[in-house]
Amino acid sequence: MNARFAGKSVLVTGAASGIGRAAAILFAEQGARVLAVDLTDGVEATAAAHPAITAMRGDAGNEGDVIAMIAAAIQTHGGIDVIFANAGISGGMAGIFDQSVEDWQALLQVNLIGPFLAIKHGAKAMLDAGTAGAIVCTASVAGLRAGAGGPAYSASKAGVINLVQTAAQQLSGSGIRVNAVCPGLIETGMTQSFYERARAKGKSDQLGQLNPLKRGGQPIEIATAVAFLASDEASYVNGHALVVDAGLSSSHPFARPRGLGETSF
Repeated sequence: MNARFAGKSVLVTGAASGIGRAAAILFAEQGARVLAVDLTDGVEATAAAHPAITAMRGDAGNEGDVIAMIAAAIQTHGGIDVIFANAGISGGMAGIFDQSVEDWQALLQVNLIGPFLAIKHGAKAMLDAGTAGAIVCTASVAGLRAGAGGPAYSASKAGVINLVQTAAQQLSGSGIRVNAVCPGLIETGMTQSFYERARAKGKSDQLGQLNPLKRGGQPIEIATAVAFLASDEASYVNGHALVVDAGLSSSHPFARPRGLGETSF
C-alpha cells in the first residue's frame, strides 16, 4: 500500500460524492486520517467506505462551519496537514441576462468564499502548529476561459485560480503550499444529468468528444492529481493551477482532422 500520507490529518469538503468522495477514500487508502465534510447524507456513505474516514455535516461556505470543521479535524486527529477545499455548486447554464444577483451570491458563497475560508482558517491553524501543510482547491477549466460553464460558475472558478496564487504569496516563508486543480468533464453528481441525457439518446460515445482523448473523466482521475498536489512529491509546486482535462484546454477551437496525419490548415 502507498502510505505517503501516513500519520497525516486531512480535511475534505464536498465529500459526499464525486471528486470529494474519491479523494477522501484515496487519502485514507494512502494512510491519512480523513475528516469528510458535506451538507448531505452521502458523506456518511463516504465514511463507511474506509475506517480511517470520519463524517461531519457542514457548510463549506459558512465561516462558523469552517471554523468548526477545522477544530474537529484538530481535535479528532491531533492536527491538520492537508485541506482539500472541494465543495462547489454548478448554478446551471443560464446566461447573464437570466441570472440574478442572488444567484451569483449563492454560488460565489460556496465556490469562492468557501475556498477563501478554508485557506484563511486552515492556514492559520497550520501556522499556529508550525505545520508545513498543503491546501488544494477545486477550480475548473471553466475558470480558464469561456465555454465550459455558466457565467457565475466560470467567474467563481477563475477567482479560485487567482485566490491560490495570491494565497501562496501571502503565505511566503511559511512552508504552506496552496494549489488548485482544474478538472475538465468529469462524471460527478454535478454532471450526472448531462451524462444521463447523452446515454438516453444513445450518444454516450460523444461525451468528451472535444478533447484529444475523446472521453469524459472519472472522479478518481482528479483525486489522484489532488493527492499529488497535497503530497511531498509536489514539495516545489506552489501557487499553481493543475489542469486535468484530457487536453481540452490545450487548443483554440479548430476543425479536427478525421485521421492521423491529416491537417485542417
